[in-house]
Amino acid sequence: MPTSPTMDVQQFIDSHPFSRFQKQLLVLCFLVVAIDGFDTASIGFIAPALRAEWHLTAASLAPLFGIGLFGLMSGALLLGPLADRYGRKPVLLLSVGFFAVASLLSAFATGLPMLLALRFLTGLGLGGAMPSAITLTSEYCPQPRRASLVTLMFCGFTLGSAFGGLIAAQLLASIGWRGVLLIGGALPLLLLPVLWMALPESLRWMVMRGRGAVAIAALASRIETRSGHALPQLVVSDRKLPGSPVAQLFRPGLLGGTLLLWSTFFMSLLIIYLLSSWLPTLLSGAGHSLSQASFISSAFQIGGTAGAILLGRWMDRYRPQRVLAIAYLAAAVCIVAVGLSTDNVPLLVLAVFGVGFGVSGSQVGANALAAAFYPTANRATGVSWASAVGRSGSVVGSMVGGALLAAQLSNQTIFLLLAIPAVLAACALLAMGRLQDRAKTAFVSSPTVTESTAT
Repeated sequence: MPTSPTMDVQQFIDSHPFSRFQKQLLVLCFLVVAIDGFDTASIGFIAPALRAEWHLTAASLAPLFGIGLFGLMSGALLLGPLADRYGRKPVLLLSVGFFAVASLLSAFATGLPMLLALRFLTGLGLGGAMPSAITLTSEYCPQPRRASLVTLMFCGFTLGSAFGGLIAAQLLASIGWRGVLLIGGALPLLLLPVLWMALPESLRWMVMRGRGAVAIAALASRIETRSGHALPQLVVSDRKLPGSPVAQLFRPGLLGGTLLLWSTFFMSLLIIYLLSSWLPTLLSGAGHSLSQASFISSAFQIGGTAGAILLGRWMDRYRPQRVLAIAYLAAAVCIVAVGLSTDNVPLLVLAVFGVGFGVSGSQVGANALAAAFYPTANRATGVSWASAVGRSGSVVGSMVGGALLAAQLSNQTIFLLLAIPAVLAACALLAMGRLQDRAKTAFVSSPTVTESTAT
């Protein structure tokens, strides 16, 4: 086959229709994050059964939720850099296999200490799987549609959470909490051989690492499906940065954006986990029945799914940081409205939907933003470390919610305070956009900073 001129990998992907091969990858990564969502939701539903069987108090059961979040945070910190060093696919397979086995073993736990250790290990695998799936999806997406496709893939988490809650609620009485954990382990275990056979390595990562012309050509030919067209010699415009992937996060040109992304992730997940943990309690305290509080709370998840899809599309059309900043500011208004409309159910549902749209939807968009911000050499590390910082925000959010309730503050005061981190997230994103505008020329001309960093 005659050799064509050299072409950047991203330009090659952008110049072709979104192929069946790329759609298949999108579906596989969707399934990975859906299983993550299943696990996250199901553990909350089995907690009462655990408490009854082992005669636990609420206080002794509380570490079960925290240890999972700590495992997620640790997995993101440890496994993200490995995906930049050894490839996205092997780390993703390792993570899925790890949390599958840990979840299966959790079903045979004989006491709370054993279950806590296994839930930490489950979280460790889950923490490595999600950033790898985001990174791999991003690197196969055409740039004009990258944000919308990444956010669409990440909606698997929301659907997996809904499915996990449904399975746990419907089957808990017949199969018990052990059966629910067995399902949570069997699903990723069944998916693992499919991922092994069908999931590709990142074409961009392989070109940067020089992993073999034959293997690169084989992957490229699955995107270039037109017969008679010669494959170009693929290159990457971003060069391998010196130092470890973690150290690269703090290099000039990336440091400011890294810290601002971390601030956004922290504030966003603080709000999401505070509301996920305490919104039904706050609504019940305002006089709503438990069923009514559950119905109102579900508007948050629905709004998050709608927000992820629409915000992703808008991020592809307009400045991503500006789109997400506006969404967070709108969410801050909706958070205040939740506190002011506890007696008006239709308005309350609309306000909760708006919070989900602006905060949960923007959090999904922030994952796409992180994947676009970092160069190939440390993209998985950048996404995973931002996720880890966000997980610390989730722990703080769960704790702050309990402290605010213990202080016996009114709902209006609690939601007014909760609007502050949404405003801070918006400010961080606006500052990130301005920082990139100022440094754009330097990013493009620097021999060590990637062209994609300035986008």
